[in-house]
Amino acid sequence: MSISEQTASEDGTAPVLETVGVTKTFGGVHALQGVDFQLAPGEIHALVGENGAGKSTLIKVLTGVYTPDAGEVRYAGEMQHFRRPSDAQDVGISTIYQEVNLVPLLSVARNIFLGREPRNRVGLIDVRAMNQRARELMRELTIDLDVTTELGRLGLGAQQMVALARAMSVESRVVIMDEPTSSLEAKEVATLFAVARRLRERGVGLVFVSHRLDELWELCDRVTILRDGRWVHTGSMAGLSRLELVSQMLGRDVEEVASEGATEFGASHRRTGEPALVVSGIEVRNRLHGIDLSVRPGEVVGLAGLLGSGRSETVKAVYGALHTDGGQVTVAGTAVRPNSVRRALKAGIALLSEDRKAEGIVPDLSVRDNIALAVLPRVSRGGVVSEGQIDRLVETFMRRLKIKASSPQQKVRELSGGNQQKVLIARWLCTEPTVFLLDEPTRGIDVGAKSEVQALIDELAQQGLAVVLISSEMEELVEGADRIVVLHDGSAQAELDSSDLSSSELLRALAGDRATASEGEAS
Repeated sequence: MSISEQTASEDGTAPVLETVGVTKTFGGVHALQGVDFQLAPGEIHALVGENGAGKSTLIKVLTGVYTPDAGEVRYAGEMQHFRRPSDAQDVGISTIYQEVNLVPLLSVARNIFLGREPRNRVGLIDVRAMNQRARELMRELTIDLDVTTELGRLGLGAQQMVALARAMSVESRVVIMDEPTSSLEAKEVATLFAVARRLRERGVGLVFVSHRLDELWELCDRVTILRDGRWVHTGSMAGLSRLELVSQMLGRDVEEVASEGATEFGASHRRTGEPALVVSGIEVRNRLHGIDLSVRPGEVVGLAGLLGSGRSETVKAVYGALHTDGGQVTVAGTAVRPNSVRRALKAGIALLSEDRKAEGIVPDLSVRDNIALAVLPRVSRGGVVSEGQIDRLVETFMRRLKIKASSPQQKVRELSGGNQQKVLIARWLCTEPTVFLLDEPTRGIDVGAKSEVQALIDELAQQGLAVVLISSEMEELVEGADRIVVLHDGSAQAELDSSDLSSSELLRALAGDRATASEGEAS
């Protein structure tokens, strides 16, 4: 059934907010392509999809951050031309973001009524009236906060509650919640859900974005699934199983995947000796919960999970780039000091980040300088860098990785995505790591470059490097890993070894323990 055939609700109520054929392009790449979406008054509508699916872009179109290149946005049946977020707010659309975008130096009450403060007869802010209205709103939300407290003194969870109170204070007809529970404790999540249900009873339409699948069935009436910027499915949450939801998010047919046999891994890695990496009980508040992981020399261990499962957080915690609250990392039997990138590098841990543009390449530096960045301390004496050593290292790795550049002096931003990725891999191989953490190493590169990177990972394992591989592509993990650890909501929930390594088993593990349950059981 296409979305054009879907009614806005079970009783055919006209949508309060909808998009018709919305398209948005950035640099020739379609972030959204002909997307239809309908939100009914008095419903909680889940919006789901993996990274790059188009969720954030659609929300920004609905809230006036982006103007669509084609298609329409309609509010209460009327076509809208939002040019800025305030235009959407003025008609009654409020948004609660994952990152609280309020003013930390102002009080709770001032943040709730920012830009709409009550005034006295001479035009000054009526602080007493503002605080009184804020207290009434907090009581209605059953939130125990001193409204005169400076917002920045509160925890993230309390700040999220203030953002919710602000959304309620404007009496919106639409509230969009973008990952609102990511920083909340269980009690705060319960409060948020209670408020969401209260808003639904008042006829408010809510769009709810969350990577926590259990929350969708607990709270939401309907769901819309996006994939690669396109609409995939809209329907009742109660009529959709976890396995069906995950398979549609990933673009895999349930029957097709279930019928696949185990994929034999082509390279027989030499997994020898004691583990090169042991991760024990890693804890990061609200993000990772007792993560255990071990990798032997010559072994590729895959980390699988849906968006928000904790894959990137796990490797960043191991690398010292994400502050941990507990647990231990050892390399070759030696404990690594936590929360220190310098110590992790010294111990032999290297991390290829998921976002090569923001956390990897330095675009205006040359290929040579980008490769040399991580190894500068080793080729320096008394503060003087050995240019000859750098030249030899760069030449060796450009030849070994087949980096296509006019010369080592070419700006790295002028290279293709695949060659930029090879430059980053070369940077870390220069450090002669014992453990290589690879976060989405083939994302955003063409098919030819992807094959080369995959072959290189296999070669590194054959040479005895311990590799942790994160990929959103099931086939890449199944074909390239010796074992796969599956994460859910920051916890390791399953492990697949060579005896049951197949796309069908991985899909079921990604969907969770209840994946084989009948339709609707998860509702």
